[in-house]
Amino acid sequence: MKTLIEFINERQSEFPFASGDLSRLLHDIGIAAKIVNREINKAGLGNIMGYAGEQNVQGEAQKKLDVFANDHFKAALRAGGQCAAIASEEDEGVIIFDNDIARQAKYVVAMDPLDGSSNIEVNVSIGTIFSIYRRISEQGPARIEDLLQPGNRLVAAGYVIYGSSTMLVYTTGNGVNGFTLDTSVGLFLLSHPNMKIPEHGQIYSINEANYMYFPEGVKRYIKYCQEDDPRTLRPYTTRYIGSLVADFHRNLIRGGIYIYPGTKKNPSGKLRLLYECNPVAMLAEQAGGKASDGFRRILDIKPQHLHQRCPFFVGSSHMVEKAEELMQAHSLDFFEAPASGTR
Repeated sequence: MKTLIEFINERQSEFPFASGDLSRLLHDIGIAAKIVNREINKAGLGNIMGYAGEQNVQGEAQKKLDVFANDHFKAALRAGGQCAAIASEEDEGVIIFDNDIARQAKYVVAMDPLDGSSNIEVNVSIGTIFSIYRRISEQGPARIEDLLQPGNRLVAAGYVIYGSSTMLVYTTGNGVNGFTLDTSVGLFLLSHPNMKIPEHGQIYSINEANYMYFPEGVKRYIKYCQEDDPRTLRPYTTRYIGSLVADFHRNLIRGGIYIYPGTKKNPSGKLRLLYECNPVAMLAEQAGGKASDGFRRILDIKPQHLHQRCPFFVGSSHMVEKAEELMQAHSLDFFEAPASGTR
């Protein structure tokens, strides 16, 4: 069975600027993931659970594991020398590595170091989401513009899911492959080659507690999912974990749709475009699925700022298309008309 490093090295020639830098960067992410996985697995035995006593830039209370994961991913990427800058959910601004090696680095990384951390204490799957861009600035310190690129310019994206087993799933634009951590040897091994999401699914994932605040198109889609129609295998099953990585990973394997829409209280939704929606959208498309904000392709949206939020519909292509159809027919008055950039 191939290891993650063997697989990355074999695929290195697929990269248009093949020099080994992207391969080493992915390797650094794998190292940090193993460190975070070790800490998560013993969280109940140490002083690592609970709140850190601070808030992140989103105004959310930071868990101790949020801080731990953020620090270790930044440290691994800094030490590796292939990353010029990082945008993290936990930091207000861009973290620029301003040293001689980093000024020559070709890539920048946007990441959610610990997605779903509110589920830590109840032993539910959580994850890390990452995306990698080739920087557009010249040599020298990276700039914020290097990260404010649309998702269609991503060179790689992926996530790590820490659950009953720990998996790293990633794409470099040539399909999606999954690797399971063998803790006995400390290696990620290829376990899910060429992952494909079914065109049709029978699972919809949404927090229906917010139903009264949803746009009419989302309400109609939920009713559509609940209708009895054996021809289309409806009613569908609802499954919602509350961790984007966990919900998407299940739907990637079994087929389904994940929805976090805009609401009357939060028209732009909750999820962040740069380091949640974009990388998951790239994975979905590379696996044969779709990702939309209800009106347009996620990967075509140009970010205006680091922590920009975005409504999110992602999963099996036919399910996303049906949700888009109902959104566009019934919710144009809920939002301002979408432009080619941001709302």
